Amino acid sequence: MKKPNIILLMCDQFRGDCLSFLNHPDVKTPYLDTLASDGVCFTNAYSACPSCIPARAALFTGKSQTKNRRVGYQDGVVWNYDHMLAEELKNHNYQTACVGKMHVHPPRLSCGFETLKLHDGYIGHYRKATLPYWMHQNVCDDYMRDMKNQLGQTFDVNGSGVENNSWITHPWIYEERYHPTNWVVDESIRFLETRDRTRPYFLMTSFVRPHPPFDAPASYFDIYKNKELAEPVKSDWMNPSLTQRDGKIMDNIHGCSDKALQHDAMAGYYASITHIDHQIGRLITALENDETYDDTIIIFTSDHGEMLFDHCLFRKVLPYEGSTHIPLLVHVGKNIAKINPHVHSGIVELRDIMPTLLSFADIEIPNDLDGISLKDAICDDVPLQRLYLHGEHSGNQEQSNQWIISDHCKYIWFTQTGVEQFFDLKHDPKETHNLIYEQDNQARIQKLKNLLIQELKDREEGYSDGSQLIIGKTPVTLLTK
Repeated sequence: MKKPNIILLMCDQFRGDCLSFLNHPDVKTPYLDTLASDGVCFTNAYSACPSCIPARAALFTGKSQTKNRRVGYQDGVVWNYDHMLAEELKNHNYQTACVGKMHVHPPRLSCGFETLKLHDGYIGHYRKATLPYWMHQNVCDDYMRDMKNQLGQTFDVNGSGVENNSWITHPWIYEERYHPTNWVVDESIRFLETRDRTRPYFLMTSFVRPHPPFDAPASYFDIYKNKELAEPVKSDWMNPSLTQRDGKIMDNIHGCSDKALQHDAMAGYYASITHIDHQIGRLITALENDETYDDTIIIFTSDHGEMLFDHCLFRKVLPYEGSTHIPLLVHVGKNIAKINPHVHSGIVELRDIMPTLLSFADIEIPNDLDGISLKDAICDDVPLQRLYLHGEHSGNQEQSNQWIISDHCKYIWFTQTGVEQFFDLKHDPKETHNLIYEQDNQARIQKLKNLLIQELKDREEGYSDGSQLIIGKTPVTLLTK
């Protein structure tokens, strides 16, 4: 049996609702809409630990954050895992390549990719003058090397002055063809043109955007900058005073207090998404010209979302839908399997991508994975067996959180304050009403709370003794066992 080619389109910080296929009021994504309309869209896809490093660990290992030990964000920790996705495919005769963002350590660790054209964006950890020379971004980043050759030694990824975690925005100051989003697709197409045609391939095309900086080319800003955009979500539990207190700080989690700058940030975010969408269109066209589109599985997803001022909040790591809910689209070439396009509402997570792709490639799934294969859900629209998902993000004292989602309900517990929240996502998908004290919901709340108590009972932080949650235990970003 001929094995399918595989393309994994990976974004950074792309919200799960930012697809015009899902009727977003503002953002336009025509090429992604086409993939969704002719494939499968998972509407309840999540990142269980929503920041770059732990999310990518789940994707590459097929394991939960408890099993891969990344329960928060921490740079500089060596990746040492068995059964990573690209390794498994490479061991079964796949030619493996990654173009764009990896965000692993050390920064050029291959993780099973035979070809690596790296661009991790602006990561402060790899910009320090005291780093070993070979780790510094100016040395290890292929995009940086290419741009310095093209544009001169003064080129820098933040040359437009837009900070990489903030709501500050400014159009790209160089020609559009030099933008990292374009470069990732240029290099991906080059791989397709020069690949070993005696083997199937696995290509990970990995974009830094729409993660800040919001610096799409000016033509994409023009689509949104003068448009009246839908207001961020407001809720009965948000705290606008924190935005007033912190809203002049460019990278704070409580957003921006200047309405004009907030609008520009939203326009910049949406512009980055539409720019990515159009570049994905280039890649799809290259597949069609290569006459391998029908022999290829294409998956589109993101490592986590972006709060984008919902509930007076910004950035990620938080347990709310803007941060945790991600897109997951799967297009299966018609020469691989005949599927009826559909929308699937089962709870899925990044860890499920590895077993799913191994299933399509007819490769045995390692028995220590936590992810589940979505192949039957994709091909035959069958229900999933996952009844709930445990998510979390630890580290910052204010933000350290744990959550459970099940049957359209979400229970949240903040580990340092003990603050609890409960949302009925079926009737309140934007989490505008905290129902934690509503008497009619106490049975549902206790059910999810008990699940969390059991998930945490053997964890080293001491968050649970098996019968109750324990407030104030020191959060860690990396489990030691």
